[in-house]
Amino acid sequence: MDIQSVKQRFGIIGGSELLDRALEVALRVAPTDLSVLITGESGVGKEFFPQIIHAFSPRKHANYIAVNCGAIPDGTIDSELFGHEKGAFTGATESRKGYFEMASGGTIFLDEVAELPQTTQVRLLRVLQSGEFIKVGSSKVQKTDVRVVAATNVDMHKAIESGRFREDLFYRLATVPISVPALRERPGDIPVLFRKFATDIAQQYSMPPVMLEPDARAVLSSYSWPGNIRQLKNVAEQISVIEQSRNIDAATLRRYLPETPSSSVTLEASFSGRGASSGGYDTEREILYKVLFDMRNDIAELKSMVSRLGGDTTRYGSVDVLPSLPASHPTASLPMVTGHYDGGDFDAAEEITEGHHEEMTKEQARREEIIRALKKHGGRRKDAAKELFISERTLYRRMKDLGIE
Repeated sequence: MDIQSVKQRFGIIGGSELLDRALEVALRVAPTDLSVLITGESGVGKEFFPQIIHAFSPRKHANYIAVNCGAIPDGTIDSELFGHEKGAFTGATESRKGYFEMASGGTIFLDEVAELPQTTQVRLLRVLQSGEFIKVGSSKVQKTDVRVVAATNVDMHKAIESGRFREDLFYRLATVPISVPALRERPGDIPVLFRKFATDIAQQYSMPPVMLEPDARAVLSSYSWPGNIRQLKNVAEQISVIEQSRNIDAATLRRYLPETPSSSVTLEASFSGRGASSGGYDTEREILYKVLFDMRNDIAELKSMVSRLGGDTTRYGSVDVLPSLPASHPTASLPMVTGHYDGGDFDAAEEITEGHHEEMTKEQARREEIIRALKKHGGRRKDAAKELFISERTLYRRMKDLGIE
């Protein structure tokens, strides 16, 4: 079956080359029994790919079971996946089959697989290696014939380095990796998706669909969409229901778009020739610090080079740490930092480092973001996690790591 037919069957919208490539890999691997690991940010639509793989596999007439590993407590996840015997623990009043036993002959989809505890990872590795598992509270080895497709929005290599995920399990799961592109990597698909969501909500509530003005379409396509398709749908539905006017301009649209560090991506790229994703900086201020420090090192190297050539390093006068930006640039309102280079370090850069760098670490910025979300929703973790576009379990773990009560 061709890719366009698959899109129509599963309601997938978009003509991005990256999206088509991911669908092509899914269709090619579907007739096999190889394990597949689907990676991509939260909200990109990873859940469609295991459905496609199952639908075009020889197992399509058997069970397909989807399990959200991040939504099951650590104490019960082994029982949910592998089953338990009567009396295995308090409340186990009868024997129960697990998902791997129920899915035998079919496909099991493990969403948020990086959230699995270490003990469960060991059990899963055994299933992938030999098809064997043991119920909780039992000593009898059982067999299952199941195709495993997993998905995660976590950087698995970092999870392995930090000891959160087993490397041997990763390579078992990622026999065939599929990377689903983020929405910002598919700018041409954004207006089409918005129109689809706006039309759907209009039909559901018998109202005219909203239409975007040209300036609003430009804003829509240039926004970074950290919540991806899920966030875009949310915005389309909000505007459709709340706004009385059916013609939406840029000013109206911006009211529904939370501020993101997308403008800082352009800033960093203009200085270092790379996107923000490779540097890992979360705020404009952090990127400015990085630029300052890089330029300070560059000038120190220049001084050393001139000295080796016998030149005078004291005659370079005043040097701007940051170049001038046009008034329209999103960071133009930030103060310009200048310093006088006299053969030593930049005083201005040192002053910034001593005064603010300590308080603007990535961890503290994330801590403040979580606290703001919790306060906004009266301490309700579920609502705060939804606003932050993470699972409630991930939010709980981050709160624990950051010392948030």
